[in-house]
Amino acid sequence: MSLTMPVVIGALLGLGVYALVRALMPSKRGAVATVARIDAMRARGAAYESAGRGTQRQDTGRLVSLRARVGARVAELYLQQGWEQRSLRADLAVLDRSWERFLATKILLAAAGLFFGPFLFAIVWTMGFGSGPVIPIWLALACAVLFFFLPDLEVRRDAADKRRDLRRVVGAYLDLVAMNLAGGRGLPEALMAAAEVSDGWALRRIRNTLADARITGTSQWQALGRLGEELGVEELKDLSASLALVADDGAKVRESLASRSETMRHRELAEIEGSAGEKSQSMLVAQLLLCAGFLVFLIFPAAIRVFQVG
Repeated sequence: MSLTMPVVIGALLGLGVYALVRALMPSKRGAVATVARIDAMRARGAAYESAGRGTQRQDTGRLVSLRARVGARVAELYLQQGWEQRSLRADLAVLDRSWERFLATKILLAAAGLFFGPFLFAIVWTMGFGSGPVIPIWLALACAVLFFFLPDLEVRRDAADKRRDLRRVVGAYLDLVAMNLAGGRGLPEALMAAAEVSDGWALRRIRNTLADARITGTSQWQALGRLGEELGVEELKDLSASLALVADDGAKVRESLASRSETMRHRELAEIEGSAGEKSQSMLVAQLLLCAGFLVFLIFPAAIRVFQVG
């Protein structure tokens, strides 16, 4: 038994190192992987690629270059294995972050966790709370897994907040489009004019999407639908579907936009009321805990005296 555990641990570590090296080594791409990579680059657009090339020219440090290489290798591995991670990609698209940089951050944090686990064990061992050679290995693995998933939690939290802001902007944007339609403009002009009111990030994304649609020759509501699919915003996809049905009738378009904007406002009010109710309930629980602690503080001396007398 004493020899079995070190052998098993060594085998697991060797298998992990082999898998890591194998994942980072370049491999021959198949036809399916090549076509999928071309489609992914085409979907991201020429603007994103040019921005990425500009960023790569500025990144000249060793750490940044290492991060770029690791991100490219891991992204290639995800592509070959067919791990799409659509929801996570949509969150990154909302935050306007690179998929490769995100994967590199996860891998580097996991590697840092492998060193942080034994370091934490060394601190605990110096305090006299643990011993044994197996504990540092399990701590290293646990910290690596924890650090690997920390960026996911951060991205999902930030994307949820930003997507909530986007929904609010879309509701106001629909009102502006309806006002422009009532003023006599056509649907394409109304969509672009409403997007030019502000320079916020949400309207800027909508404005760039409409401009790209005009250049490529596709309909603007189809471009809005693709933007909603990319960002994971159902309101934009529903808007695209409704505009595709009533695009030729200005009165129906105004009615559809007005009703959809009103629905979004009611939904936002319901979410605000629900959030306020949750916060009030949490405050009530905190007050009850404070009252319970105060009662324990008052009763504890008397209870100690009663038990000592008994």
